[in-house]
Amino acid sequence: MTPRADPVAPVLVFGWGNPSRGDDALGPMLLEQLDALLAATPPRGVELLTDFQLQVEHALDLAGRQCVLFVDASLNCAAPFEVTALTAARDMRLSTHAMSPQAVMQVFRDLHGIEPPPCTLLAIRGERFELGEPPSEAAQANLALAVAWTLRWLRKILVAHR
Repeated sequence: MTPRADPVAPVLVFGWGNPSRGDDALGPMLLEQLDALLAATPPRGVELLTDFQLQVEHALDLAGRQCVLFVDASLNCAAPFEVTALTAARDMRLSTHAMSPQAVMQVFRDLHGIEPPPCTLLAIRGERFELGEPPSEAAQANLALAVAWTLRWLRKILVAHR
């Protein structure tokens, strides 16, 4: 494997979801809005990453980070969103296809023999996840509050890691 030429940003915000499945798109939508809001004065040391789902390869994206914010839609969390500190754990699923953030952290631990960086999950409440559905109004309202929370979180994290 070739080492990265660019230095790794200490803060990673990783959103995942399927834009074709209604509210499942909340993770990528948060990153799109965050990117637009930060475009005028992009903060140094922050990387935004999005994908359809978490996979074993994403453990490599944790390397060199000081902290990671995972962002996903959830049908089970309280509205508007929930924030949870994560710890590495093995998934009980028999596949490495569509993993939990905790399982990605465990793969990092297994690969590197060290603890992953501190990781937090921002779960945004969604209602409709059917193929072809647009994001619901309630989910979009929850998303707006989650974006505001994320901006505050980023300011706090960036000050702490200077």
